[in-house]
Amino acid sequence: MFAGLNGWHLVIILAVILLLFGAAKLPALAKSMGQSARVFKGEMKAMKDDDAARDATDTAASVQAPATTALPTAAPTVADTNTVTPPHDAGTQR
Repeated sequence: MFAGLNGWHLVIILAVILLLFGAAKLPALAKSMGQSARVFKGEMKAMKDDDAARDATDTAASVQAPATTALPTAAPTVADTNTVTPPHDAGTQR
């Protein structure tokens, strides 16, 4: 696509850009492009670091032995307690 470009083509392209944007705006344009590239590079590095940290935690979690589950214990019944309750007779009243 750009294989046929030589030095004169690039000079003409740069002249057209200079005419479109003006000489005063080119440094600001270059600065903003540089900042955008820097932010993009930083975000890509942060994503790689996040992926590496996630992979490390996934690996550590898979290496650990699975947790054993404790069997549920039954709630204590009246018979399990040490207190003795007198029997209740609903038919007898004194």
